[in-house]
Amino acid sequence: MTAVCLLDTSIFLEILNVPVKAQQHTKILEELAKRIQLKESLFLPMATILETGNHIGQNGDGGARRACAERFVTQVSKALEGGSPFKPISFLKAEEMVVWLRDFPDHATGGSGLGDLSIIHDWNRLCLQNRGRRVYIWSLDKHLASYDRPPEI
Repeated sequence: MTAVCLLDTSIFLEILNVPVKAQQHTKILEELAKRIQLKESLFLPMATILETGNHIGQNGDGGARRACAERFVTQVSKALEGGSPFKPISFLKAEEMVVWLRDFPDHATGGSGLGDLSIIHDWNRLCLQNRGRRVYIWSLDKHLASYDRPPEI
């Protein structure tokens, strides 16, 4: 069975080639092509969408921001419509936010934000739903990249 992959903001920034943030655009696109060829399930967490939008809106000149924002809107819209290799997940429900808020003080103490915590919760949920598949977070952040569970037999 193919793997289940959650995209972190660091990867989505590279895919979209966000000015100043993207340093490995070509390499990440090559890795993305491999994941698509392997038919991995590629999930785009809500936190990744929101954080990427924030990075785009706060960086570069107006023209660069607009061009990047248009690429972003196209990719996320395609994902929402089912016309992308990415499947959006984690449209927040009140019950989920209660759990995230309960866990946030301990998580923040370790130096991570609420977005990362929500992606970790997504990872945990996908691990439970996909016991026979590898489930991992694709990230340039070593902490998030450490979330990589092999398939259970």
